[in-house]
Amino acid sequence: MKGIKAIYICSECGYRSPKWLGKCTACGAWNSFVEDVVENETKSHNSKRKSLVSASDNHALLFTDLEIPAYMRSETGLGELNRVLGGGLVVGSVVLLSGEPGIGKSTLLMQISDSLGADRRVLYVSGEESGGQLKLRAKRLSVKGQNLFILTETNIENIMSEAEKIKPDVIIVDSIQTIYSDAVASAPGSVTQVKETALAFIGKAKSEGCSVIIVGHVNKEGGIAGPKVLEHMVDAVLYFEGERHQSYRIIRAIKNRFGSTNEIGVFEMTEKGLCEVQNPSEMLLASRPKNVPGNCAVCTMEGTRPLIAEVQALVTPTAFPVPRRTSNGIDYNRLNLILAVLEKRLGLKFSQQDAYLNVIAGLRIDEPASDLAVALSLISSYKDMIVPDDLVAMGEIGLSGECRTVSNIESRVKEAARLGFTKALVPFRNVEKKTFDCDIELIPVRGIYDALKVLMPTV
Repeated sequence: MKGIKAIYICSECGYRSPKWLGKCTACGAWNSFVEDVVENETKSHNSKRKSLVSASDNHALLFTDLEIPAYMRSETGLGELNRVLGGGLVVGSVVLLSGEPGIGKSTLLMQISDSLGADRRVLYVSGEESGGQLKLRAKRLSVKGQNLFILTETNIENIMSEAEKIKPDVIIVDSIQTIYSDAVASAPGSVTQVKETALAFIGKAKSEGCSVIIVGHVNKEGGIAGPKVLEHMVDAVLYFEGERHQSYRIIRAIKNRFGSTNEIGVFEMTEKGLCEVQNPSEMLLASRPKNVPGNCAVCTMEGTRPLIAEVQALVTPTAFPVPRRTSNGIDYNRLNLILAVLEKRLGLKFSQQDAYLNVIAGLRIDEPASDLAVALSLISSYKDMIVPDDLVAMGEIGLSGECRTVSNIESRVKEAARLGFTKALVPFRNVEKKTFDCDIELIPVRGIYDALKVLMPTV
């Protein structure tokens, strides 16, 4: 057909090339080009895109005349999700929700659609399931469906036409990779189709003030499938984390224009859907073994919430010329750094040992305040000595073996005391000339040599 041609588009930045390239010349990404079939944009197509915002309403304003809008938020019915969003779903915002297949994205959306439908009109657009399948899930989740409209459609023009009739306050799209536009010649799920259909939903949200929640698939690398620009176009990007074979799920905000990106929401998958975990620390420590070498508790901050997690280490003599290193939940390079510091400063021969590190329940700890707990668990497993079960450790370890200060020490210590810990290993400068209103013994440490005395008091 005249005007249609095959080109290659970079999935990271959207750069177009007439032939496949191993490395994108615009953003430098490797193996990011995907083949797509596009047609030349006509004048009518350009006018359709420009009509999203009327020219009479789009004019420059003096900066001093601008007003800070009072963004109205809607409760989703799940407090953990409200926490991640910054207090609720903002009117006129676009949220991108991504996660592995089978993690519970559709279940979450069906649950919140029932709560949002209590006082707002909700349009649930499904391109992957039939109405009967959605009805079956809603029955299992005890969803009443008040003010909830179901539309099983994949054509964006038909979806927008139906939205004009219903006038919804919230639109849920499951998923964006199944939606296509007749104005684009490529197949659904392609870079061009995802970008064009997402722009249509974003224009709908901004021009009419309705909230939009878009589900995005993930690729084999774990990122959101489609163009990288999709994450820049939306207001919030949420990742649904967890193992399908485990019951616990974590929602983490990667981007949020209306709130913090440090908060997480913890859920448990049950027969009746996702249930909120009000006290994640107790959940993470529920099956903690007693009097076992290689275990140490750590208090980490996820936004404004302190969490007590369990770090496990296994150190065993290697049978290979090069010892193995495996890390789950802690950055792999951070593990190697701590092992190098312990070997250099304490003389422990980790170069002859395999080292395995794990954070229980699939939690990922990114902050360096976990260094002290990681070091204690490694030393405990290497020396086959037990870290006291009532002790929690927190502190950053430098290359010289010093223990540096951590933030929010008061919140961390109070959370540890609330969960029954009687001793807290903390950096010396965090407790210098300070008092804490909680019943817990603070053990200040200046470096890893002081921490070693906890396991070996005679050193």
